This record gives sequence, structure tokens and C-alpha cells, in this order.
Amino acid sequence: MTVTYTARVANARFCGFSKLLLAWKGSIYKVLYKEFLAFFAMYTGISITYRFFLHDEQKRSFEKLAIYCNHYASLIPMSFVLGFYVTLVVNRWWSQYTSIPLPDTLMCILSGGLQGSDERGRLLRRTMMRYASLSALLILRSVSTAVFKRFPTMDHVVEAGFMSREERKKFEGLHSPYNKYWIPCVWFTNLAAVARCEGRIKDDHTLKLLLEELNTFRGKCSMLFHYDMISVPLVYTQVVTLAVYSFFLVCLIGRQFLDPTQGYQGHDLDLYVPIFTLLQFFFYAGWLKVAEQLINPFGEDDDDFETNWLIDRNFQVSMMAVDEMYGDLPMMERDRYWNDSNPRPPYTAATLFVLRKPSFQGSTFDMAVPKEEMHFQPMENIAENLEESGGRHPNMALFNRLLNAAPSPSGFMGGALRRTSAQLQRLRHSPSIDQCTSDDEDEEGCKVGKGGSLPSGLGQDTQSTVCSFREDKSVRTPLLDVYFGADPVRQGGQCPTDQKTTGTADEEQQTGEEEAESKWRETQVVSLPPPPQSSRETFTRPSSTIRVAARRPSAFLLHPDVPSTLEHCSSQPAINQSRAVPPGLKPPFGGNNMSLLMVPTHDEPQRIRSVSMGSELTGPQVEALRGPFSD
Repeated sequence: MTVTYTARVANARFCGFSKLLLAWKGSIYKVLYKEFLAFFAMYTGISITYRFFLHDEQKRSFEKLAIYCNHYASLIPMSFVLGFYVTLVVNRWWSQYTSIPLPDTLMCILSGGLQGSDERGRLLRRTMMRYASLSALLILRSVSTAVFKRFPTMDHVVEAGFMSREERKKFEGLHSPYNKYWIPCVWFTNLAAVARCEGRIKDDHTLKLLLEELNTFRGKCSMLFHYDMISVPLVYTQVVTLAVYSFFLVCLIGRQFLDPTQGYQGHDLDLYVPIFTLLQFFFYAGWLKVAEQLINPFGEDDDDFETNWLIDRNFQVSMMAVDEMYGDLPMMERDRYWNDSNPRPPYTAATLFVLRKPSFQGSTFDMAVPKEEMHFQPMENIAENLEESGGRHPNMALFNRLLNAAPSPSGFMGGALRRTSAQLQRLRHSPSIDQCTSDDEDEEGCKVGKGGSLPSGLGQDTQSTVCSFREDKSVRTPLLDVYFGADPVRQGGQCPTDQKTTGTADEEQQTGEEEAESKWRETQVVSLPPPPQSSRETFTRPSSTIRVAARRPSAFLLHPDVPSTLEHCSSQPAINQSRAVPPGLKPPFGGNNMSLLMVPTHDEPQRIRSVSMGSELTGPQVEALRGPFSD
């Protein structure tokens, strides 16, 4: 019988488990005392031999051997291997118990689904339930030693009433080299089909439900058979057993108390009895005994499953449910709480403390919220906050932080990126206007194209932005003086980019090229002052609709001598054609396409700036930009 101590540990108290240490049946003492006595006897024999039968030279050799064994005994991974093995065995042990077939659900479905209080109906119900019990008996007889001792032959099964003699002949007449525990389940299904044909099972749904529960019952029988056939791998069991036994065989020599006069490290005391070694043997060997007892719970150990008790219980309960209890109902009457909307069953004096406990309403039921945070907010304010937070680009804050962390505002790229960031913020809030003023970050905005299309240098590939502004009095030099082509730009106010010219004189072209080359060599990086605060005039130019992908940076020619009175920002497409490049400078990448950037010095009070970002302007586009200034 399984040792049950659940009631003794129902309540946690001081030293609650200490009462269980004195139990003998099913205890570790009963399982391990023989191995423990054998280990202690061997240790004592080796200790006596070392102390009284060995001369000095032999003692020195034994002491070296003991030190060696004690040093290397820890290399055996006993805790690791044994812990995993016992965990595997315990999980397997419980899974086998849940696989034991129980007839409770099947008998309820059979009692309610197979109708008929006559002799034929009673015979069908009892026979079908007996077939289910016979199937469970046959599988338990195959896996449990206790059941097999109770029913060693089929004659004992017939004599016990689980099978008739005619059924035994049928059973033995079916020749199969495999276990035939499933044959009674087939008989059950055949009888269910007969009952359906006779109308005792009213509909197919009830028949389906009955057969599904029978298949579940048969599946558990099959699982018991497979658990019995498929054991824990033998090599795993051998490794664990060898690890434990070899460790303690080494401890028999390595844990001996040596002569303290020899001065060995850790051998200052001579206690004769190795207390902690015996405790270690008790724990590790006891752990192995736990696995040994649980690996097959269908034996006859104290904690093995009581399979014979299960057979008796299942057979008696199932027969009562389908026969005596069929149609036997108590008279229905009103309960004592018939007119009570809030029924409260009474409590005894020992359980009155339950009434004093408040009913659990939820973990946040007693949560307190400050009064100022309990007022509802108007939906208009909530919508505005969501709109403001959603209107910003998610990467804009990080982009601005990177710009603020630039090395110096005097660098060309730092100033250009700052102005680009400001223009991007304006463009994202301007869906339809093409014109913009200079790169002042605080006053005015810039809207490019329809729908707020961005410049190509900021995420698109089909547009370029050309900006110029007038600067009358500036504390610092503007970012760039840019102009496309090799000719100097004339002094003036506006930049009519939609006009075309046929060309310029060779002398002016040569002069412009030489000045551009000299400026390129002298000034490559200059300090960039903040943008001017002077008044500005705007000039617009409609955007082109030609869509060309830009693959290289735009070609810039910056001229420091050109003052300007206007500032404008226009968006225009890039066209893949050959670029106009000054012949005085060699293209860095070969071919006719190049990017030329000239940065001016500080001493020019007025200048024109044109910036093209992320696109290529060549051929007619360059000529159109150069035309007004080529005179």
C-alpha cells in the first residue's frame, strides 16, 4: 500500500516534517540501511588495517594514496548526473500513474446513453462495462508483478468473473504474437453498434461520444504497455550507478583519517568516525535509492502503485453505476434555500474564522488614486497632444542631437547639416508651397512641391533645392557661394533661373576658372557664421516634373566675388546628362561628371549662395542656371 502522510503535513508548523523522520514503512532507513552498514563496515576495516597492521613505510605509501584519492574524487560529477536522473525518473513515475485507465467517465456515458431497464438493456450495459474492466486487467497483469501474482493464468481471470469460458475460447482462438489486451475493447465497440441498431442508443452523437471515451480508455492501456516496454536508457542508469558507487569506493580510502604527526594539510584531527562522509553517503546513495524505487512503480515496494486495489475499486464502482444505479433516482424536492436569493451554508465553531475574512475582490480593489489624477481630461486636449507628438518625425530629435554634437560650427558639413535640418523641419510642415526664404531656423518656413515632398538630399532622389540670399551686414560669412558652370556671376538682384543663354566669352571663362582654382586651394574649410538677420525678398520658380534618380553628389562651383540681393529656394528635378565642369580642375572620379565645392573666405560682405542637395544638374539645366550671369 502506498504510504500516505498527507494529513500529517496538512498545516505547516514548527518542525512539521520532523514527525515523519521516525516512520519506518516507506522510509529511507528501510531502503538504505543495508548499503549504509556495508559502507561503514568497509571503512572501519580499512581504518583498522592502516592503524594496526601496516608498518611505517607502508603507512607512508597508504597516506600518499589517500591524499591522491581525496584530491581527485571531486572530479566525478555525481550531483549533476544524479540530479538529472532522479528528475527524469520522478516525471516518468507520475506520468505512469496518470496513464492508469479509470472507468469513471465511461460508466457515466454508458449509464446515460444506453437505454433500457429490461433484461436485455441491463445485460448490454453490464457486459460492455465488464469488457472495459477486462481490458484494464489484462494490461495491468502484463506490467504489474502484484497483479500477475494475483492472476497468474487465464483460468484465474475466468474464475474471478472477468471473462466467461466462451469468451476465453474466443480470446485464445484469435492468434496473434502480440499482447491481446485490446480484444475486449473491440468486443465493446461491436456491442455498441448492436445497441445502436436496436435503438437503445438513441442517436449517433451518443454513440460517437461513447466510442471516443472508449478510445481514451484504450489509449491509456496502450500507454502503460509502452511505458513498460520503453525504459529509461540503460546507459543512463549505468552511468549514474557507476558514478555513485565509484565515488564512495574512492572515499573509502581518500576520507581516512591520517596520522596527524605527519603534518599533512587538512589532517590535523583524528576522529576515527567520518561523520560527514557517512552523511554524504546517506544523501547521495539515498537519492539513488529514490530513483531505483520509482523507476518501476508497478512492483511491490512500499510506495508502488496499489494496482490490485485499483482493479477491485474500478470493477465494483463501474458495475454499480451501470446496473444498480440505472434509473434509480431519489425523489426531487425543493432545497432549503428555495426562496433565498443569497444562500449561505452554515459554519461550525471550528470554521467561524472564515467569516471574518473579507471576500477577495481583486488585487487592485484597495488601490488608491490621488484626487487630482481622477478627473477626466477633455478629448480636445488629448487629441491636440497626440497630434503634436505624431506630427514630429521620430528621428528628428536624434538628428538634431547629432548636429548639436558636431565638432565646430566653422566646418562646412556642420553648418550645412544644421541648415538642412532646419529646412527639413519647415518642409515637413509645408505641404504645397514651393518658395522659401533663407536658412533662418526661427522665423520662416519652406514648402517644396505638392504634398510636402522633401529634397533629394534628405531622403528622396528626384529633386534638388537651389537657395540664394542677400546679405548686407553680416557678423560672419555665409555658408556657401555656389553657382553652376565656370563663368562668374554678375552683381545683381534676382536669379532668373528660367532664362537661357548661348555662352560667354573665352576671356571671362578663363578668368573665372583661374579664380575658382585659386580659391579652392586657399580655402577649403572656413568658419561659418550664423545666418544673417537682414530683410529678404523671395523669388519662386515652378518645379519641374521630370523624375530622374540621382546617383552622385551635385556639382557646385562657388564664387566668392558675387554679391546678391535676393534669396530664394526652388525645387527642380535632376536630369542625367553630362555636366559642365571647369576645364581647369580635374574630376576626382574620372569622366565628365564631378562635384566641385568652393568655400569662400570671411572678407566678402555680400555673396550669392546656391545649394543643390542629392541630385545632378547637367546639360540644359546647368546652362539655364548659368545664362543670366554669363554676360
